Amino acid sequence: MFILAFETSCDDTSIAIFRDDALVAMRTRSQIREHNVTCGVVPEVAARLHANVIFSVLEEVLREADVQLKDIYIIACTESPGLMPSLLVGMTLAKTLSKTLDIPYVPIDHIQAHMFANYIGREESDVHFPAVCLTVSGGHNEIYLWKSMFDREKIGETLDDSAGEAFDKVAKMMDLGYPGGAIIGQYASEYMGSFRGIFPEVLLDKTQYDFSFSGLKSAVKREIDKRKWEKWELTMDDKKEIAFEFEQTVVNILTYKLFLAATKQNIHSVMIAGGVSANDHLRETVERQAKKHGYHFLAPISKIYSGDNAAMVGMLAYFLTKKSHPN
Repeated sequence: MFILAFETSCDDTSIAIFRDDALVAMRTRSQIREHNVTCGVVPEVAARLHANVIFSVLEEVLREADVQLKDIYIIACTESPGLMPSLLVGMTLAKTLSKTLDIPYVPIDHIQAHMFANYIGREESDVHFPAVCLTVSGGHNEIYLWKSMFDREKIGETLDDSAGEAFDKVAKMMDLGYPGGAIIGQYASEYMGSFRGIFPEVLLDKTQYDFSFSGLKSAVKREIDKRKWEKWELTMDDKKEIAFEFEQTVVNILTYKLFLAATKQNIHSVMIAGGVSANDHLRETVERQAKKHGYHFLAPISKIYSGDNAAMVGMLAYFLTKKSHPN
């Protein structure tokens, strides 16, 4: 059973082909260079760039998989959440092909697909339930109680910005470029000092699993303004220290909330998913804490599957199809 999967929720045009639960081929076209000009994604620009390349990406992935459209059994596409102009590009092509080829179309939830990225390259039995899963990227920031494969409950979310959005905005404040996550991580890794805790760790109470990053973002802006007032401009050491302090503070907040939920929900596993799950420091910290407390830990096996990608869409589509047609 061949599955053709589309992901165009933000600024990556990604298409994948699965044979059952095995990834056969995937092609992803990034828009980082174009959005670096504005240090962020402009929805209308992103949609136009998707439309410009989606047919060539489709041709490439079919050629790599040595598959023709007539061989496809199911088409799946991300429908929400995401940037609507971008989503419509993928949905329009996916639904048109579904109608033309007279084959089933499977709508995919973007957040759920990120969670199912933890299945890619693993056996189904490798994912242990019940679990708590932190889904965190530029557009979302939640904690889910994942009771079984298709039974999940959102128990925490951001009240304002997501962690990934905060990374992008802090990088923009220091003129470091886009996307902010990878750049902040690089600058932070080069800082040789110790953590001083110069930024606030917001909402670290014992009664809720929600997040808030707007106050942290404002504190970073004040620190940058203060240093510019004193020195006229940020030095390289300033940028590295601010990146380090900011990243560590975000990791502290995310980790604290994740393990607060794990402790109170009586679970077996902790998982992370979404673009920020590619952050090395976050992965290492969560894995270390999971081992310390005796939890099974999972993150996508490759950073490729942490960010937006069609492989996670295809994987979820496979399990949804298996659920509805078990034979």
